[in-house]
Amino acid sequence: MALQRFYLTYSQEKIKEPLIYQLGHKFKVVTNIRGASVSDHIGIVALELDGDGDEIHDAMEWLAGKGVKVEPIEKNVIE
Repeated sequence: MALQRFYLTYSQEKIKEPLIYQLGHKFKVVTNIRGASVSDHIGIVALELDGDGDEIHDAMEWLAGKGVKVEPIEKNVIE
């Protein structure tokens, strides 16, 4: 099992889509939102994922394919 953290940046068009909810059902990962800032124009989410490393990778690839900018967070940044 792996625990990884990412910053997700949503464009205005994607803010209202329940992508984290969908990700949690589509992939065998546990999602934990560690922080978020959402406005009418942009959304930034600090997301922690717990699961198999390959499953986490596939989940982040899926999000990127949906138009979300995915950036890994260095360890201990949001602890």
